[in-house]
Amino acid sequence: MQYTVHFPGGQTDYYPSASTQDLLQLAPIEHTIIISDNNVAMHYGELFKGYKTIVVSAGDQSKTLETISALAKQIAEFEAHKTTRIIGFGGGMICDLSGFLASIYMRGIEFGFMPTTLLAMVDAAIGGKNGVNIGLNKNMLGTIKQPKFIATNPAFLNTLPSQEWSNGFAEIIKYACIADEPLWHQLRTQNLIGFQKDATLLSNIIHQCVQHKNRIVLADEQENNIRKSLNFGHTAGHAFETIYRLQHGQAVGLGMIVALIASEQNLDFPVHIRPLLINMLHQYGLPSTIDFNVEKVMHTLKLDKKRSNETIDFILLESIGKAKIHPLTFSEINRALQTFFDEGNR
Repeated sequence: MQYTVHFPGGQTDYYPSASTQDLLQLAPIEHTIIISDNNVAMHYGELFKGYKTIVVSAGDQSKTLETISALAKQIAEFEAHKTTRIIGFGGGMICDLSGFLASIYMRGIEFGFMPTTLLAMVDAAIGGKNGVNIGLNKNMLGTIKQPKFIATNPAFLNTLPSQEWSNGFAEIIKYACIADEPLWHQLRTQNLIGFQKDATLLSNIIHQCVQHKNRIVLADEQENNIRKSLNFGHTAGHAFETIYRLQHGQAVGLGMIVALIASEQNLDFPVHIRPLLINMLHQYGLPSTIDFNVEKVMHTLKLDKKRSNETIDFILLESIGKAKIHPLTFSEINRALQTFFDEGNR
């Protein structure tokens, strides 16, 4: 069933159970350019027949200005104009790339997403953030511009590797921690296989996460306040992801543990919750320890775009389902990281 969300920066039409045939209606061949990656094209290339299509290499290494420059040249060769629509057909990286490209090409043309990963369905495709990395700096260049539509087909998940399922559940766990205590309890009683086998249960949880993100983005599209809560686990997580080449979900899970330690140290968050989070990460195929260098992680964190002078806005928890934006000094961040390192290497 279609519905529309009216963001301050533009409306997005949602198609939660789109069929592959809907692509033709949402994106007429004569006015559309599809951007995808080689993994997605291997499974769904048949759907691209007749479309002007650009396929990039899968992986975060493609999320660069160099790729954007090459894509811009290619769509110019396709004679893209103001009424051309860019479709990002893939996971979070493709959503970021195609949304950013469309946002800046000719000062902005329409774009839509057909997310093919769980992570993109519950998080990356939603909310209008589009961007690329600069070296070790995640998403340092970007825009906030809403897609014209997001068409989700849960059948795409049938070809998803197990690690990509885990990546998506890291974001689902994030929503439970910052905004939904009942979801926290539901996740504790389920596991990855249970959701994979129950299409209704999976569709319901995807819808819950989309509603949470839309509610938060509607309240703060430009990320001046409450939208920052969506960064729970991502501050330290991005550093782990960049330095140690982890999957996004793996890194975010580790970052959530660091955030819980910082919550214990700075907000008197109850210490008995952290083992529950660690067990939950294991239930969904995510690691809870990493051998890392505290100084290297701190160096990367000091380049974080959320830095303000000698502090970084961390998202901590007051309780499960209740997040708080809390500036931490570098000393406080170092303390949390050192605790995480020491406890993981006992």
